[in-house]
Amino acid sequence: MIDMIRFVNVRLEEEKPIFNKQRIDFSPPEKINHFAVCNNQLCMSLGKDTLLRIDLAKPDQPNQIELGRKDDSRVHKLFLDPTGSHLVISLSTSECLYLNRNTQKVRSLSRWRGHLIESVGWNKLLGTETNTGPILVGTSQGIIFEAEISASEGSLFNTNPDQYFKQVHSLEEDGKPAPVCCIEVERGPESKVVIIATTRKRLFQFVGRVAEGSEQQGFSSVFSQNQELLPSFQEFPFNMGYSEITFYTSKLRSCPKAFAWMMGNGVLYGQLDYIRPDSVLSDVQVLLLYFSFNKPISIVLTQFHFLLLLPDRVKAICTLNGQVVYEDVFPDKFGTLKKMIKDLAGGLVWIYTEKAVFRYHIQREARDVWQMYMSMNKFDLAKEYCRDRPECMDMVLAKEAEHCFQNKRYLESAKCYALTQNYFEEIALKFIEAKQDEALKEFLLKKLNNLKQSEKTQITLLVTWLTELYLNHLGLLESDEGKHGVFQETRDEFRKFLSSSKHKECLYNNRTTIYDLLASHGNVDDMVYFSVIMQDYERVISHHCQHDDYSAALEVLSKHCDEKLFYKFSPILMQHIPKKVVDAWIQMGSRLEPKKLIPALVNYSQMGSTQQVNETIRYMEFCVYQLTVTEEAIHNYLLSLYAKYKPDSLLWYLEQAGTHASYIHYDLKYTLRLCAEHGYLQACVLVYKIMELYEEAVDLALQVDVDLAKSCADLPEDDEELRKKLWLKIARHVVQEEKDVKKAMNCLSSCNLLKIEDILPFFPDFVTIDHFKEAICSSLQEYNQHIDELKQEMEEATESAKRIREDIQEMRNKYGVVENQEKCAACDFPLLNRPFYLFLCGHMFHYDCLFLEVTPHLSTYKQTKLGELQKKLAAATQTSKSRHRPAPKEKEEGGDTASLGKENAGVSREQIKSDIDDIIAFECVYCGELMIKSIDKPFIDPQKLEEEKSSWL
Repeated sequence: MIDMIRFVNVRLEEEKPIFNKQRIDFSPPEKINHFAVCNNQLCMSLGKDTLLRIDLAKPDQPNQIELGRKDDSRVHKLFLDPTGSHLVISLSTSECLYLNRNTQKVRSLSRWRGHLIESVGWNKLLGTETNTGPILVGTSQGIIFEAEISASEGSLFNTNPDQYFKQVHSLEEDGKPAPVCCIEVERGPESKVVIIATTRKRLFQFVGRVAEGSEQQGFSSVFSQNQELLPSFQEFPFNMGYSEITFYTSKLRSCPKAFAWMMGNGVLYGQLDYIRPDSVLSDVQVLLLYFSFNKPISIVLTQFHFLLLLPDRVKAICTLNGQVVYEDVFPDKFGTLKKMIKDLAGGLVWIYTEKAVFRYHIQREARDVWQMYMSMNKFDLAKEYCRDRPECMDMVLAKEAEHCFQNKRYLESAKCYALTQNYFEEIALKFIEAKQDEALKEFLLKKLNNLKQSEKTQITLLVTWLTELYLNHLGLLESDEGKHGVFQETRDEFRKFLSSSKHKECLYNNRTTIYDLLASHGNVDDMVYFSVIMQDYERVISHHCQHDDYSAALEVLSKHCDEKLFYKFSPILMQHIPKKVVDAWIQMGSRLEPKKLIPALVNYSQMGSTQQVNETIRYMEFCVYQLTVTEEAIHNYLLSLYAKYKPDSLLWYLEQAGTHASYIHYDLKYTLRLCAEHGYLQACVLVYKIMELYEEAVDLALQVDVDLAKSCADLPEDDEELRKKLWLKIARHVVQEEKDVKKAMNCLSSCNLLKIEDILPFFPDFVTIDHFKEAICSSLQEYNQHIDELKQEMEEATESAKRIREDIQEMRNKYGVVENQEKCAACDFPLLNRPFYLFLCGHMFHYDCLFLEVTPHLSTYKQTKLGELQKKLAAATQTSKSRHRPAPKEKEEGGDTASLGKENAGVSREQIKSDIDDIIAFECVYCGELMIKSIDKPFIDPQKLEEEKSSWL
């Protein structure tokens, strides 16, 4: 079985805690009264009359401002807007001050005087650095005002920062005004405005719509839409004299997704759904918390926890199960904890005492959430929060799979188990023991799909096992007639599995095993289907042939067009369905080699073979006439079929094949023997003619027809002697065999080579002269005419010779005049200073100049001959010079010999010069054929072209 590797959940290094506390390196000069932070802007009230502002991007540049209050007033609360630009300072004397981020001047909000401000609902949509837009303000008397603050100096008549301050609503508890502890303004989709306000033990919701483009008109319309009915609220009987609500926002400037309201002895926690028509609070639950002495001061909500601030510690409680997951106790030296605030911009949580400031970094808060969801059986959420941690994902999947298995949801369990790294054998045995074959199959399929291509052994085992499971299931379903639909679906699923491209390589490599499994179950149809997928068409065709389904076999052959299979199975198919087979061959066309199909063509049975013969001839004719096959074996086989079954087609084939040996593609000797065996004399004559055996052709043709023999006798056009001989054979046959004198005379007229005297010996002695009178007279007239033609030719030859002699005599007396200023046409130097040639065209050349001009244009043979003549001339010249030197006296016999050699040398030298003249002075080099033949030669030798180019540089 397959041994799967399991993850080991071991942390290589200790992870940092989710809530990481850090004390700010800051020692306040006075005690800290109040604290506000937003958008990395930190403001705190020090002592009685000092305000300290710190930009956390520049912490080393704090800004300290004196409020300038001389009376007993003290800071009641600080309110900082989401942009960190607008600071509202509520004083215990029911006065309010305003300070903008970009100024040092504290300004009084005169319209706000007389109200102790407990909460401010900022306008997140319209608020800017210079203007707050319409905002809501809650007082200690339960009154909600709408106001707007501008940082500009205003006009001449209005220098106050507060633009307006008007009452829009009031809140009560038990019929009495209750302080507005918190107020929040949010905008939902479709111009929906949601206002949430809390008192000590009540939570109010105001939901309304604001028309497009009317946001500047404020929120009075939202409250007016709820005047007739009491606003919806949540109320709890216990209270601490104050309450606080906090929201969780995943992204800056987005709508909150969850809320937590700290009141009495518990926390109300839930989600915010802006789509709901009535209350935006959804999935509300109450977490009861029992506090003996220390009551919570503040609450901050994160994604999965809310932090409660107690006078001496901080507790983190998971919103999923209500368990305390973190508790941090502060030392007494820092004093009592006073407030906890979350800055949405940086996600930091700030806590301060009178002496110190702390902040919490929240890191990877969702790291252990998957465990809680898993324990709650919320597996989808658990997997969502451990997607990047495979060891945790494996634990969740294993728990989900076990949960589904226990609840008998076996298919779902199998899908989950397939994704885990648990031991493969254990899981498979669980499903086998539970007799859940479908779940086991699903598990194996999923496991197979998750394997890598390199895990060939595992893939092979799973594929084989799945095949066995499918076949078992198909066998059970096939025997149950009531489950035909399920059987068909399972078969389709099995075939889809077999045709999977992902596992094609594995199936192909182990196809023998799959065939054995299919055969052991008697599943013939699926075996054929699998063979087609594996392109094992030979097995499919063999199967069809074994079951005498030859048409199906041929259909597979024709569909997949495998030439080798055609060659292998055509013999048996030709015996049973010859016409269809030949149609398939013709359809394949030139992709098949006809020579390789000859075994199939000759392997037909003798019983009822007429159809096979006709189809064989049809395919052979297709090969010869359509495909123009030149294979000699094909043509010979077709001729053998013609000779045996269609003799009329034999002669037609031989005639259209041509009479030239280079144009025919059959064996002449085989064809001659074939025709002779079957007694086709006319065909034999045709073959003899192609073989140029004209005597044999005439002899055989005389047995058939004299006219056929005459056509054969005229074929050797270049050999008159042979033609005459052949015609004499015909004449002898006519005279001796047919004894037809008239027909013999016709032979004389058909061939101009025969004379009457040639055929006279063939006639018997009793034939009278009357039969040849006309032929003899005609022959004599031809002789006379021929003699006259010879006389005329002799006279013409004599006259021509006479004219030639006259021309030669005239040429001997012809001369030319050369002036002393004439120059050589080649070198342009005076002509008379060296031996020269004068041509009839008027051109004159020095001997050596003409030699140089003519030599490059001569053929190789003439150049060689000219070189030899020059050597001979030099030798002869040297011999002539030596004769003029004095020599010792010789004997008389020697003197005669020397004189004879002298005469021969002189003749030889003149003959050599004449031969040289015949070569170089045969014609003028400028006017003769040499100049015409050299027209395509370049003026500069290509081998010397580069040298010539460089000489011009």
